[in-house]
Amino acid sequence: MPEHQQDFSRYQSLFQTNIEVASPIDSSDLWLREMDITEYDLPYVREVLQQSFEDWRTETGSLPLSQHSNWAIIDHEGARAAGEPSVHALIEGPYAGLLSHCLQTRNLVSAVIDHPIDPVHEGRTLCLIPILSRSEELVITVMACILPRDISGPPGPNAAVASALHYRSCFFRRYEHIFISDVMKVQKNAEHEASRRSILFQIMQRMHDQIDVDTVLTEVLNSIAVLYPSIELSLLMSQDHQYSNPKVRPLVFHPFGEDICVRAFMDGRLMIQDSKEKDYVEIGIPFGGKQGIYGVFHLKMTQELKEDLDLQLITMMIDTAGNAFENAKLYEQSNLLIHELRLINELTQRLNQSLQLADIYKFANEELLNIFNADYCCILQFNEKRNALEVMSCNVPSLSKDTFSKDYGFGGLVFEKKEPVILSDYQLNTKVSSKLMEVTESQSLIATPLTVNGKVMGAILLTHRSPHFFSYDNYRLLQTLSSHIGLSVSNALLHAELRRMANRDMLTDMFARHYLDEAIQHHQANDFCGSLIVVDIDQFKQVNDTYGHQKGDKILKQVSKIVKSSIRPEDIPARWGGEELAVYLPQLGVHQAMKVAETIRTRVAEETDPGVTVSSGIAEWCIVDDQVSVDSLFYRADMALYRAKNSGRNQIQIQTQTEDTHE
Repeated sequence: MPEHQQDFSRYQSLFQTNIEVASPIDSSDLWLREMDITEYDLPYVREVLQQSFEDWRTETGSLPLSQHSNWAIIDHEGARAAGEPSVHALIEGPYAGLLSHCLQTRNLVSAVIDHPIDPVHEGRTLCLIPILSRSEELVITVMACILPRDISGPPGPNAAVASALHYRSCFFRRYEHIFISDVMKVQKNAEHEASRRSILFQIMQRMHDQIDVDTVLTEVLNSIAVLYPSIELSLLMSQDHQYSNPKVRPLVFHPFGEDICVRAFMDGRLMIQDSKEKDYVEIGIPFGGKQGIYGVFHLKMTQELKEDLDLQLITMMIDTAGNAFENAKLYEQSNLLIHELRLINELTQRLNQSLQLADIYKFANEELLNIFNADYCCILQFNEKRNALEVMSCNVPSLSKDTFSKDYGFGGLVFEKKEPVILSDYQLNTKVSSKLMEVTESQSLIATPLTVNGKVMGAILLTHRSPHFFSYDNYRLLQTLSSHIGLSVSNALLHAELRRMANRDMLTDMFARHYLDEAIQHHQANDFCGSLIVVDIDQFKQVNDTYGHQKGDKILKQVSKIVKSSIRPEDIPARWGGEELAVYLPQLGVHQAMKVAETIRTRVAEETDPGVTVSSGIAEWCIVDDQVSVDSLFYRADMALYRAKNSGRNQIQIQTQTEDTHE
């Protein structure tokens, strides 16, 4: 058998085998056999034409016809898609009409090359075989070949047709492979999307089932870590909150340099930064909700891992976590608000149970320590007489009675600036010194002004030995509670003032008669002795008649001032009635009382203007007396005063119980 006929038979065998491989007879693959090329696909199959030609060359390269012939693939626009340029040069030049005829008739066309521009191929046969679609309605491409001279007869074109059919099978095999790859890629993407949606749904469900802030953050961190265990992951939070997860850290705003996390937080958008020194990538993803940005997720990974990273899924997870975090935070804040209202209510009720200032300060100190879990509490009040801040209540014994300059320490800072203070670490403080912080070795502090009747009257200081202990919520709550403490202090001061006014004589600022009676009764029940001096201004009616009642009141004030300045702090001066004054001297007998009365008598005669004199009567009581009572004591003092008046005035008389019995 001639060689070209053997090639034809081998082409037929290869073509049949290729068809069987490309399209096996299976009812499930009929859709592939029905798949065809349309005119809309022609602009996109050029690469397939090239790949198919390479496949055809590989499979037929050992055949003599393939080796000794020149081959080219012409696309639907007449351009060379693959093969030898010399073949295309003929088709593009003198034999261009041959290509047009082939496309129109859709049949094999051939011609013997006799053109002078191609003396190399002169006498050889140029064949153009159209490659049709499966429906045979469209020419996909044209396979052109220049046959050797020895097979230019009819068997040669037949072998070329067989070769073209083989190429056609290679083309559709490659086309089906690309199509199936696209289908599989779409299917893979669909499966990936379904998996991603399933993961996101499960994570979203778990997150929204939680109403605890720490649990929400732990859930999203663990979910990302499970999906991408090789990623170095952390969450930088801007809020003042203590989180249990070690991957959650505070977001520090550096004064210089551009940090990717800070930029992501400030701009509110995803940031990606490639490292110049090392082969890794940093990604900052904002973490927030509808009300704002709360932090930034910081991801660090290698360049290879970045290619496989599903950044959209992670972003959706973080967005979901942000909404869940915001809901949990709102729930936490609502519970905190309810708790604060309950604390305020309980604190106010307890504070209002007493109107004694010392009790209020003591109770406030205890409650504040309990509410804030603080180690130490100190309440300061401004003392106008001393022009200093006085410690009213403190659980540090060495400071319980101290006084400080009104500009000293954090108490002075709060008092002077009238603004609250929060301090996270006292060791980093270089401006304010504090005895409270140093004695207790405290590091954290919150302080607020103590306001009474709209006026700053002191300061409340809470400390803890651990740094960064107090939160902004503690700082804010202390300000709220301080206003209620200030209100209770105001009520106590007002009550004390009302009691003082009720127990005082308005003209002389001495105690009233009823207060003196109660005080003497109390001392007689607890002491073993005491003396009473009754002082009367001599001829006071004459003073009023001579100088007028206004001058008389002035004289009465002068005498009262002399009396108060001549006695001890524990002695009790009172206006007994009219121009009569009285002084009770606890634990003193008549001899000591006589010295006090003489001092008063002498000073009145020397210091009053216009000058007046006083007469005094003194009586004492002792625990061994037969009758001990307020009335008895006043009666005997009044009797002594009566004798002093009748004996010439400006003198002092003593009435003992023995004399009273004798009379």
